[in-house]
Amino acid sequence: MTALSLTRKQVFLRALPIMGANIASPLVGLVDLAVIGRTAETNSIAAVALGGLVFNVFFWSVAFLRMGATALTAQADGRSDEGEVRAVLWRAGAVGATIGLALLVLQTPLKAAVFALFDSPADVEMLGRDYVNARLWGAPAAFTGFAIYGWLIGLGLTGRALILQSVLNVLNAGLSVLFVLGFDMGVEGVGAASAVAQWLHLLAAGVIIALILKRRGTARQSAFWDREAIRRLFSVNRDIFLRTLALLAGFTWFNIASLREGADVLAGNAILMQYISICAFFLDAFAHVTEAETGRAAGAKNWSRLMRAFRLTSELALVFSLILSLGFLMLGDVFITMMTTDEATRASARTFLIWCALVPLLGMPSWQLDGLMIGATQGPLMRNAMIASLVIYLALDAVMRPLWGAHGLWFAFLLYYLVRAGTLMVGWSGLKRSFTA
Repeated sequence: MTALSLTRKQVFLRALPIMGANIASPLVGLVDLAVIGRTAETNSIAAVALGGLVFNVFFWSVAFLRMGATALTAQADGRSDEGEVRAVLWRAGAVGATIGLALLVLQTPLKAAVFALFDSPADVEMLGRDYVNARLWGAPAAFTGFAIYGWLIGLGLTGRALILQSVLNVLNAGLSVLFVLGFDMGVEGVGAASAVAQWLHLLAAGVIIALILKRRGTARQSAFWDREAIRRLFSVNRDIFLRTLALLAGFTWFNIASLREGADVLAGNAILMQYISICAFFLDAFAHVTEAETGRAAGAKNWSRLMRAFRLTSELALVFSLILSLGFLMLGDVFITMMTTDEATRASARTFLIWCALVPLLGMPSWQLDGLMIGATQGPLMRNAMIASLVIYLALDAVMRPLWGAHGLWFAFLLYYLVRAGTLMVGWSGLKRSFTA
């Protein structure tokens, strides 16, 4: 692919399946809740919800597998190193499987630590542990799947990623119904259905991978145990992991600060955060395409190609961010009304609606720059920028919240997005120099 061959249509067509996969991903948890919700009492429903939160902690912690695989695959593809394209898949998949197995081995202390984060009644926690115990057996397959998903995005095969996510959702729904309604396994059956679905989904991924590799033809095999390549894989994943922890710390602080402003503020902001999650389904799709296309440009050491990819993906991301911001300004009240019947929560969410509506527009540059720096494997920059952004955000919150209360909370949160973009831009000149070195 030449520097001028990428088009807006191609960017959109590659982003569209990722949007579909992002939207479909939460359906696993929704299906679990829906099935148990029709067959059990409140405690069982709460237990599945609690178990889902615990797994979100585990899954967020290994999100680096997807990002690292995308960047390294795209770079290998950009320099036409077919052997390394394949080696990245096997290495990243092996890392995912190893982390999943380690989670099984260390599950007792890890579960104790994670469940301690949630203040839940003893009977709910006991049922939640049953769910987690069953679902944990799918962790090696799930984490390997993260690497595969990143590999597919790195090759621009986003449609295959959507197919795999759809397969997972169908399998999970069918098995949940079978285990809960057919075998009367209750909460444990819901977790077991998710675990089995992950392994069957991995088998489906194996078939898709085999077809892709067959179509790409034979290639010189890169050494799986290449020490430099393995070192780079772990280095990239380490930096992205630390960056993700800092990002999670920022969002966690927002929730803590919301609670300090009052239960009604926390409840209202929880509704508004759901809208931000929906925005991420769309804007993350363009960031993922940015990762792949800038990664290819980095592999080819082609600055003009990188700039074109970043410009085209950012143009479409800007259009979507404007639509999302304007849409929430006009329809946000409807969204809030649909999400809750509690009038105090509705009133709180409406008070801060305009702040929330600005998140897609002001946050888009940080999403896009994240994608660019991931694709170019600027791990140390991303890590340091996110840590610096977190420190600045906490300082802003410490000043603005005492002055303006919950409005100051939101003002600092919006500036957090701008600071994230600004700290990443610090590395722009160094990135450009690396292309000409």
